[in-house]
Amino acid sequence: MVSTGEDFYAIPLNTIEGIVRVSTYELEEYYKPDAPMYEYAGQEYRLQYLGSLLNSDHHPKLQGQALPLPVILVRGAEQPMALQVDNLMGSREIVVKSLGPQFSTVRGVSGATILGDGNVVVILDLPAMIRSDILSERQRLAELDKARESARYEERATVVMVVDDSVTVRKVTSRLLERNGMEVITAKDGLDAVAQLQDHKPDIMLLDIEMPRMDGFEVASFVRHDDNLRDMPICMITSRTGEKHRERALAIGVNEYLGKPFQETELLKTIERLTGKQ
Repeated sequence: MVSTGEDFYAIPLNTIEGIVRVSTYELEEYYKPDAPMYEYAGQEYRLQYLGSLLNSDHHPKLQGQALPLPVILVRGAEQPMALQVDNLMGSREIVVKSLGPQFSTVRGVSGATILGDGNVVVILDLPAMIRSDILSERQRLAELDKARESARYEERATVVMVVDDSVTVRKVTSRLLERNGMEVITAKDGLDAVAQLQDHKPDIMLLDIEMPRMDGFEVASFVRHDDNLRDMPICMITSRTGEKHRERALAIGVNEYLGKPFQETELLKTIERLTGKQ
């Protein structure tokens, strides 16, 4: 039996590797950010206050404590864990009661017992609770990494590949995009675009239809069948504004179909929408 704050908990003996006492001075050091692991008998443990593991409002009471405080070394956990408690209440034999189906989803609780004074004490499954805590921490770190990666993606300039056999179109389009903070890769026809896609993966491709050596439909089909490129947005910009050409482009997997000459505002909004960058 242990206590944290005013709460009492029962911990099965078969989940306890050992019990040690640690001075409040040492505990203060272990509770600091980037603190070292607690080491005992050649084994390293992650030291934590039981109340923190339980997500309770209680905090370790270190001030004014003259004697070292008890720390439980947990057995059977995926990661060796040392849990500081406020008090040890001794060991005793208890009758385990089921908590019922309404508590079946509560993590780290294996049952409860009723003390002689009528108080109900929860029985903790510390290894299960620690596994859940480790999983939550991994998920938190994964989400943090994802957020950082998303922030880096938002910060870097949008890379646009402009594929058109007209030198004038390539220059005009490039100047517009660069004025709006984008990086531009140009290709003079389909074959040139395919060659450059071996080394670069732009955020979006602006693609003409009628070009020598390899037309826009062939380039779009190549992109949609390439495992590394298939998710790249394609905006086709062409003087061929008929429904027949539009339907063929959309059937291949082109995301947007604009006519020439394009409206600058419409093109910029299309790039923002297809790349997800505002």
